[in-house]
Formats: sequence, C-alpha cells, structure tokens
Amino acid sequence: MRLLFDEEQEKLHIRFSEMGMMVSEAIHKSVSAFINHDKELAHEVIVGDYKINEREMKLEKQTLEMIALYQPVTSDLRDIVTVLKAISDLERMGDHAVSIARSTIRVKGNPRVREIEDEIGIMGDHARKMVEEVLTAYIKKDAEKARKVAKSDLEIDQYFTTIYDQCIHEMKTNPETVVGSADYLMVATYLERIGDYVTNVCEWIVYLKNGRITELNPGKSELEKENE
Repeated sequence: MRLLFDEEQEKLHIRFSEMGMMVSEAIHKSVSAFINHDKELAHEVIVGDYKINEREMKLEKQTLEMIALYQPVTSDLRDIVTVLKAISDLERMGDHAVSIARSTIRVKGNPRVREIEDEIGIMGDHARKMVEEVLTAYIKKDAEKARKVAKSDLEIDQYFTTIYDQCIHEMKTNPETVVGSADYLMVATYLERIGDYVTNVCEWIVYLKNGRITELNPGKSELEKENE
C-alpha cells in the first residue's frame, strides 16, 4: 500500500509542477501579447486556458481520491492538502493571464506609451520568475526559498506603484492616453494579483514543511484577499 501511495504522490508532484509551468507560460504570452499588441497570441492564451482549468480539476480529483483511499496522516496529508490548496491559486493566476490577453484584444488604436509598456514587460517578467521559483521551492520543499520568493512580491508592488504614477501623469498631460492608460492600470493590477497568489503558494509550502499556516504578506488585509 505504501508503495502505491508513493507512486501516486510522485505523479501528483509532477502534474502540479506541469500546471505551474503552464501558468508561467500563459503569463509570459499574455504580457508579450499586450505590449506588442499581438491579438493572435492573446487569442492563443484565452483558448489555451481550458488546459489549465482541466489540469486543476484532475488534480483536485486525484487529491481527494488519495485522501479517501489511503487516509494519509501528518506529513503525507500536508503534502496532499498543499497541492489541493495551491492549485486554486495557480488557476487564478491563469485567469489573470486571460484577463491580460483580453485587454490586448480590446485595444483599438489607442495612443501607445512605450515607457509604460516597457515597465509592464519588466513587471511581467518578474511575475513569471516568481511563479517558476515558487515551483522550485515546492519541488525541493524549501521553506526558506518560499519565504524569499514571497518577499520578492514587494518588487511587484513597487512596479505597480511606478506604473500607476506614470499612467496618472499621462492622463493629466495627454487626454488622448486616458483609455490606454486605464488598460495599462488594469494589466498592472492583474500582475500585482498574480504576485499575491504566488505568495499564497509560498505560505502553503511553509505549511508543508512545518505544519503551521504562516502569513507571509502581513501588509495585505483579509478583506483585500476576499475581494480578489
């Protein structure tokens, strides 16, 4: 029985990591589509989101079946619970990537502000890097690395503040950029939320390691989390 459980557990880890990489790729493509006004690539992100949703449902089914069949305890149970909770955060990251892609399709010849788009590109790269690093932390069950990844969310918040200030400045100085700047703000908001969800995954990795729920983003209120 133990051998069968270990085999199922290994499959669970692999499938979770694959889902994470799918989300990372969706983030990369959606940001690239937005800053390059590539509507074809944006459509690809939107159409491909069903694969992320499908993977979430399969992983949820597998985790519940493992709990029912093997009745794991202590660290084995934490392992399964971590995946069950974290897949929801990954799926929401994928949803935000889709929202960015839809923003690309919505753009219709609005004046571009290259400086802001460049900043969004950098912010997107950082968000994708956070996703990839949290997956590494999960695979290695590295709580310290998870804490470091969570701290890097502060950089995402700083990018958001910079983009927000740039957009407000453009709106004030050039009214023609109001619609486009609103889109920039929305995309920056989606990326900022992706950073928050990565932090959530980091918290589950810490839980996996020590069995305690630890708040790694104390500056964010519960009300803000609920509104996401």
